[in-house]
Amino acid sequence: MPEQVRYKIAEAARMAGVSPSTLRLWESQGLIEPVRTESGQRLYEAEHVERLKKISWLRTDKGLNPAAIRESLQQEEPDMQEAPVASYGRGADADAPIGQKLRRLRREAGKTLDHVASVIGISVSLLSTFERTSQGLSFKTLHELAAFFGTTVAVLSGQDNRDGGESLIRSGQWPIWPPSSSGVTVQILSAGRNQMECNRFVLAPGASSEGAYQHDGEEFMHVLTGCIEIVLDGDQFFELGVGDSFYFESRRPHSWRNGFAGETVLIWINTPPTF
Repeated sequence: MPEQVRYKIAEAARMAGVSPSTLRLWESQGLIEPVRTESGQRLYEAEHVERLKKISWLRTDKGLNPAAIRESLQQEEPDMQEAPVASYGRGADADAPIGQKLRRLRREAGKTLDHVASVIGISVSLLSTFERTSQGLSFKTLHELAAFFGTTVAVLSGQDNRDGGESLIRSGQWPIWPPSSSGVTVQILSAGRNQMECNRFVLAPGASSEGAYQHDGEEFMHVLTGCIEIVLDGDQFFELGVGDSFYFESRRPHSWRNGFAGETVLIWINTPPTF
């Protein structure tokens, strides 16, 4: 299959009959989301150009404001009509990339990339890239985004895709959360909508939460191999080695890091399911 042709912002603006600054404005208003390279450069595919032409027509000929344009585009594009927050992680949604789910939640809430990025405290390019690739966000940031949209990381990751009750998962057959944070693998030990989220974390050397986060509930962890460093409330440091267990209340700001030269593996339980 031939590679998709992509246009730089000046080329896309010329094809749509507007200025590059107008494209940047429409992006900040949540009307268009170009592809972002690792360096942050905007690239536009054929579908983007057609959307830009539609936006220009709605603005110039119909006189619609950004909110009305966004609503009109959503009515014409069924893929933008998303399920409510509570249904994420179940049924067909369980197979959708986590970045796509967050993009759908943002669009459903009528929030722009600029607004969400500003509230969370990250760059627009980083958020845009994650929505497209489901890669590059820390656990801290991912949790804050989930909380912003009234859901949890577990639901977004598809852990909440079956009813509670018995759950048998054989050794080595653990379902895995979609990877999103570098060096962090989360393997599910108890599937379903239960009162406990039971997971097996596998942390590469140096993997961390990249900052402190907090949420409702309680947490318990037990180290199987390696070593993990925990910081509570910003000033209490704990180092856990093989065989060590640790419990704390999730409302306390907490961060973590694999301080071991090799892989660290631990059992991590959250209750209720608020992570």
